[in-house]
Amino acid sequence: MTDSTPIPQRYADLNLAEPLKRAVAEMGYETMTPIQAQAIPVVLQGRDVMGAAQTGTGKTAAFSLPLLQRLLKHENGSTSPARHPVRALVLLPTRELADQVAQQVKLYAKHTQLRSTVVFGGMDMKPQTSELKKGVEVLVATPGRLLDHIEAKNAVLNQVEYVVLDEADRMLDIGFLPDLQRILSFLPKQRTTLLFSATFSPEIKRLASSYLQDPVTIEVARSNATAATVEQHIFSVPEDDKRRALKQILRDHDLKQAFVFVNSKLGCARLARALERDGLKATALHGDKSQDERLKALDAFKKGEVDLLVCTDVAARGLDIKDVPAVFNFDIPFNAEDYVHRIGRTGRAGASGLAVSFATNKDSKLVADIEKLIKTKFELEPVEFDEYKPDIHRQGRFNEGHRLYDQHEQQGWRGQRDRDRSAGYQATPPAPRDPFFDKPYEADAVSQPPAWEATPKAPARGAISTNIKAKRKVAALFKAD
Repeated sequence: MTDSTPIPQRYADLNLAEPLKRAVAEMGYETMTPIQAQAIPVVLQGRDVMGAAQTGTGKTAAFSLPLLQRLLKHENGSTSPARHPVRALVLLPTRELADQVAQQVKLYAKHTQLRSTVVFGGMDMKPQTSELKKGVEVLVATPGRLLDHIEAKNAVLNQVEYVVLDEADRMLDIGFLPDLQRILSFLPKQRTTLLFSATFSPEIKRLASSYLQDPVTIEVARSNATAATVEQHIFSVPEDDKRRALKQILRDHDLKQAFVFVNSKLGCARLARALERDGLKATALHGDKSQDERLKALDAFKKGEVDLLVCTDVAARGLDIKDVPAVFNFDIPFNAEDYVHRIGRTGRAGASGLAVSFATNKDSKLVADIEKLIKTKFELEPVEFDEYKPDIHRQGRFNEGHRLYDQHEQQGWRGQRDRDRSAGYQATPPAPRDPFFDKPYEADAVSQPPAWEATPKAPARGAISTNIKAKRKVAALFKAD
């Protein structure tokens, strides 16, 4: 921003309508984050914005509040759907993000008459269609499901004034560019476009040049930066010891909740089950789960009913769950940029956080890619395990996630023997030993050479070799003359 006007730092200093200020105050917001302080005044002016900020910096409020402020001129209490056309469209890459942003928009607009709803895949279209038919001013959507509603003529976008492309880099990564181009073709040419991305890749810049008009570039952190409040460690751990290392670090740091990221859906499900068997409250979140299961898992984690959310990269982007103290990379991500997004789930909005990654000998190249991306050199650290104690699975009793020893196992077989004697049981006398088996080995007095070393006898001269078989005698049918 080149304007010399001082940038407001507090929400109270913004020129927001009273209903929006009241909603912000009820949510406990006072001071704006850097992306909010720079983006909100620009959006209030109606300018296009190309914003880059590391994950967890409050991008949702940066575009939601000014959009709602500018849409207040359209609010009305009419029950007619025609009086509530879609005025603002917010596109996001994943269902979880769409649901999260929609919830935030509802909270910001709860003291206004503006309507909003969300549509995404994995759910029945009928309830979504019903909401769209009633009319909404703000529509939050994932690209695929929005196209379904456009083709079914449930969503009409010819009066859209604002469009937001949030997590645009992620949408390009998962192949949404053709869908985005189709959706944008349904929108009016005269509109305000806001593009927010964690990184400004060449593809993002091309997208911005195609659909943004003279945008204001706002970049509050260098590209692919990690939050300074997140303490990062990479431990060298063999594959078979990763789960043990995870439990050890949870104990050492007294961590109550954490994200645990893995690279595959199958590995995610298996690890969650294994941690549950270890007595930890864990649940899995991956793409093969139904949308209802995914939302229930997130809700349980937010409420504190689940301690460990084991997930794939479906949860690496944008999920805003407050006060999560730690993130574990159980597997080093294949894409270095995913490392930045994963550890962005902790240390959000200035809070401190811990990011722990487990690297095997096969992960050296992946670790080097991360170091190159974030311009940080890691020292691989060993994990100091407590004295090994075998799990007693049959007991099923736990103490802070650690299995207790069975009393019999602690006292050993001697303690069991003493209890048996006190109960009147008599030990069975051992069978007499055969002294033959106690003697050391003694060779025979006259040793014979092995059979294979014996010199074979030469056959007598003129004798038939033993290797030649005698001809079999057969009866003659005719007598020779």
